[in-house]
Amino acid sequence: MAAPAGLHSRYFAGSISMRAVIQRVTHASVTVDGRITGAIRQGLLLLVGIEPTDGSAEVEWLVRKSVNLRIFNDDAGVMNLSVQDIGGNILAVSQFTLYASTRKGNRPSYSNAAPPAVAEPVFGQLVAALAQALGRPVPTGIFGADMAVELNNDGPVTIWLDSRIRE
Repeated sequence: MAAPAGLHSRYFAGSISMRAVIQRVTHASVTVDGRITGAIRQGLLLLVGIEPTDGSAEVEWLVRKSVNLRIFNDDAGVMNLSVQDIGGNILAVSQFTLYASTRKGNRPSYSNAAPPAVAEPVFGQLVAALAQALGRPVPTGIFGADMAVELNNDGPVTIWLDSRIRE
């Protein structure tokens, strides 16, 4: 598929893979049915979208990038430290809506998102790999549930990652 005018062709070289929105937070939590299922203090909130072809390679890349991304300030006020460097935490939330397509009409289509039977194990693999890389548990919401996510974005710093184009 050719890239539409004004958009770089690398975005259209095939389907785009695992997506994540990373937010630097002073605190974040996720609540399901009035109960907090995951909460962190300083660290990263990861909102993760999974497509049907995602697997170990995408998980490994996203874990490496998330844990080592230097978006926390050092003593000079420069974003030069990672979540691992500051001893921060990660809250991971599965979010299929990152695959919303609004190309046709006003109602988003989520047909590019992996179905729950595919996405849930991949998300579980991601959470386990993040916990191993950080050396501590990674709290989450409840996969497939209607969740309320509360956060205090620090900066604000919000970064979009895409494993297919490696940025």
